[in-house]
Amino acid sequence: MAEGSNSFLDDPCLSPSSKKQPGGWRAVKYILANETFEKLASMSLIANMTVYLKTKYNMEGVLLVNVINIWSGTSSFMSIGGALISDMFLGRYLMLLYGSISSLLGMMILTLTAIVPKLRPPTCIGQINCIDPNLWQLSILYAGLTLIAIGAGGIRPCNIAFGADQFNTTTKEGRSQLESFFNWWYFSFTFALVIALTAVVYIQTNISWVIGFAIPTSCLLVSIVIFVIGHHAYIIMKPQGSVFVDLVKVITAATRKHQKAAVIANQNELDEDGKPKNGWRLCSIQQVENLKLLLGMMPVCLAGIGCFMTMDQQTTIGILQAIQSNNVLPSGFKIPPGWMGLSPMIALSIWISTYEILWVLQTKRLTGKAKRLTMTQRINIGLISAMACSIVASFIEKKRRTAALKHGSFKSPMSILMLLPQFALSGLVEAFAAVAIMEYLTTQLPESMRTVAGAIFFISLSMASYLNSMLVNIIHKTTKKGGKTSWLGGHNLNNGKLENFYYLAACIEALNFLYFNLYARRFIATSCTINKESKEDQHINEDQI
Repeated sequence: MAEGSNSFLDDPCLSPSSKKQPGGWRAVKYILANETFEKLASMSLIANMTVYLKTKYNMEGVLLVNVINIWSGTSSFMSIGGALISDMFLGRYLMLLYGSISSLLGMMILTLTAIVPKLRPPTCIGQINCIDPNLWQLSILYAGLTLIAIGAGGIRPCNIAFGADQFNTTTKEGRSQLESFFNWWYFSFTFALVIALTAVVYIQTNISWVIGFAIPTSCLLVSIVIFVIGHHAYIIMKPQGSVFVDLVKVITAATRKHQKAAVIANQNELDEDGKPKNGWRLCSIQQVENLKLLLGMMPVCLAGIGCFMTMDQQTTIGILQAIQSNNVLPSGFKIPPGWMGLSPMIALSIWISTYEILWVLQTKRLTGKAKRLTMTQRINIGLISAMACSIVASFIEKKRRTAALKHGSFKSPMSILMLLPQFALSGLVEAFAAVAIMEYLTTQLPESMRTVAGAIFFISLSMASYLNSMLVNIIHKTTKKGGKTSWLGGHNLNNGKLENFYYLAACIEALNFLYFNLYARRFIATSCTINKESKEDQHINEDQI
């Protein structure tokens, strides 16, 4: 183990590739193994949670959507707290360890709910009078989900960054090793995701929820053991403060001095080097400019939240449609509803490979210069895909519900495969809009604020989940007035009019499309210009030095 600053320059003899020194691939092999088992555990749980709550806790549509959205939103929002605690107090190693332990405790509680029948209501599938979970059953469930959300907040902002800490990026070899690490990290993530969405989800749905939850719980335990075993090989950086605090300082100082001129009236507020003694009362110009840059990016992020809402709707309401569709193939094989989550990933992978191989390489071969879609074009395609996703989902739901009512059955005779188009379109939303917005945040902020880019992205995901929950509750309360059945149909979607909800979602996406093109898109060009000028200024300062 080695503790130190964020640079290898403190010890010129330290080599990441040295077998006698910490860091490098000697440490990364433990980190990648830990990451693979941790992602296998978390994705196995997330992928099928909607099905578990519906089939084992008898949750009706509105409550289920609220639980999933609030849990997902809180997990994303907790990442900000995890990043702050890591940067200011604990450091990434301890934050990862404590986060993993918290997630393990949460998974153990969920596994216990699958083992002990009294911890959940009697199973009710397709029946009219289903028994809802009581308060103490929900309390235990929520305790497990809360611990997992807290754990996710500690793991998400630190896992990649901790791996990057193991390489000396001031050298060409270190940068090359870091790029290789990112490739292997993505490979381990994809491998874990495929196993989680196929094998584990199948076991949970068709064999046993006890075994299906015991597997990810065991995987997380193994990941913690591997992570601790590799402790001696890690380079562990000391906490060095957070850029988030600097942003809060700017807001605080501006609030205190909002009626004063932008001059330093009292020279005692500066130290011998000309820097503010109290950062909460006086801030540097660079800190102010960083905050202004962030505020200028908010309009684009708001457009992204609308896209993320569409993605969230498919992971909750879309899965509810899958539960009430015919999942038996002509061969007799039963498709787990959770497998529908594979469709967005497949659509995303197909698009990326098609774009990079066919479009980019072919345009380079024909014109001599690779042509890529601009950031604005990709966001627009994502916005259109979001509208198309809601419209297609509405048509398919109308067909599914009509067939179910005609046959008088809880499950519609319509094949679950008919839902593939809406899930695939959800994947295209991620491939175009989500990826473009993440790229926008990462490339337009200075290097010192790259962690802020990830934080804003997680906040956007969190806001999308919370807004989805709010939208569902408003629609539910509005449409059930006068003794009418809610559009979301309670325990049985066949009794509602979910297609109307999707129509409304399409209208919201249309408004979001207009908002982006009439207002927000101009901030992409503005941010690019500001960022370019900032980099030029930085180069000038370096030349002067």
